Amino acid sequence: MIAIYARVSTEEQAKKGFSLEDQIKECRKKAQSDEVIEYVDRGVSGEILDRLALTKLRNDVRNGLVTKVICLDPDRLSRKLMNQLIITDEIEKRGVQLVFVNGEYTKTPEGNLFYSMRGAIAEFEKAKINERMSRGRKEKARQGKVLRNFQIYGYDYDKELGKIIINEDEAKIVRLIYELFTKPNHLVEGVNGIAKYLTRKGVPTKRGAKVWHRQVVRQLLLNRVYMGEFFQNRWNTEGMLGNKYKPKEDRVPMTERPKEEWIKIECPPIIDEEMFNHAQKLLSESRRRWAKKGKREYLLSGLVRCANCNNTMVGVTGTDWGKTVYNYSDKKNYSGAKHPGCGCRISVEKLDEEVWSTILEWLNAPDEIAAATEKDQEDISMNFENIEIDRLKSEINKVKSGRKKLLSLFSQGIDLSEEEIKQSLRELKEKEERLQKNLDELEAKKKNSEQHIYGKKLIEEAALFYFSKGKEELTFEDKKSLIRHVVREIKVYDEHIQIYTF
Repeated sequence: MIAIYARVSTEEQAKKGFSLEDQIKECRKKAQSDEVIEYVDRGVSGEILDRLALTKLRNDVRNGLVTKVICLDPDRLSRKLMNQLIITDEIEKRGVQLVFVNGEYTKTPEGNLFYSMRGAIAEFEKAKINERMSRGRKEKARQGKVLRNFQIYGYDYDKELGKIIINEDEAKIVRLIYELFTKPNHLVEGVNGIAKYLTRKGVPTKRGAKVWHRQVVRQLLLNRVYMGEFFQNRWNTEGMLGNKYKPKEDRVPMTERPKEEWIKIECPPIIDEEMFNHAQKLLSESRRRWAKKGKREYLLSGLVRCANCNNTMVGVTGTDWGKTVYNYSDKKNYSGAKHPGCGCRISVEKLDEEVWSTILEWLNAPDEIAAATEKDQEDISMNFENIEIDRLKSEINKVKSGRKKLLSLFSQGIDLSEEEIKQSLRELKEKEERLQKNLDELEAKKKNSEQHIYGKKLIEEAALFYFSKGKEELTFEDKKSLIRHVVREIKVYDEHIQIYTF
């Protein structure tokens, strides 16, 4: 039986016009027979060896079902010379004739040399195509253009402008998700609760699905694009093209490129940076804060930690002279626990009452949140901080430039001794380190100041919710939500407790 092999990738079909129909037609002419089997790979790169149709052809050759293989050109078999030679060797070892429409192939030293040269040229051409396409994509990205439709929920893709633009209907849902996750409410609890809420309300996903999965909501909360940061050239997908033809264990993973290679594209934000950063803090502790519910719910579950051994403290039930008692305990009795705990235990009723009383004080006097934080309380002018930070950065750049200039002068043979150069470089390095230390301290101070301002904002939001509900109407879930909105962690010491806010 005569076998015809044809392959085309999308880019080649568009650029060269080698449609599958044309290839098969030319191969049939060459065969001069109707008794042929067609092996066709559609839209598959020539770099991949494991192709469905090609693999079937190789198996049929191995099983003696094929006597002749006809192909339009050697690069249809493979774009890589090594793979091309492997396939050719497999076919000819079985006594099967290999024929190409474009160019004769003879088993002579000259024929083998010419065949190898054509394969090498095809591989070189493919590498050049990839390199040009990659360079072109990077250049477009540097010009601020988005290369394709990334299907980001909350945005649409404008192909003509090469930009992502806000989809207002979806953007409302994005804002709702962040509001539900970062602000006190009685509707949902955690990522899974948001996913169930959106599904229940019939909100479609980006692809029109009716069900929201918690991982989709989590990815949405982690995506920096919503605060106006979008990166291209972040992921290296080299070698992944053939993954769908490989078993899971052999697939090439997608890897992240070094940060300096990322290309940042400005895009319209949907939420502000403060809300995004607060969401990240909550996500980092989401497993503790929204753990699976047990038989009995605890007001402070996921928030309490022992100050002595640093174990988390969970609600436990016990008996005291026949009476049921509830405590928060740091004991870990399960198999494989790294730290069994130091035995710290505190009454649930006592701790709940003390924490809730403190929260009520803050809610009734929001300014008192400042006293509960360990953040810097100094009244520093934000404008002065920004000016000083810019000045320090400018000075550091000048020092770096001075070091480069000094080395350049030395390399040009300027009349300076080696000792003078070393001394000057040492002085410049010391100055740079001193400036960098001042810059780091000021930026840390500014960040702390911003965090303090945001902490006050959180307590004000909680107070608004508290007064809108009315203190007499607050349910257990309302109290739990209010506490989690303000409190990051509660540490239990021997004689007192410490409440840490965001």
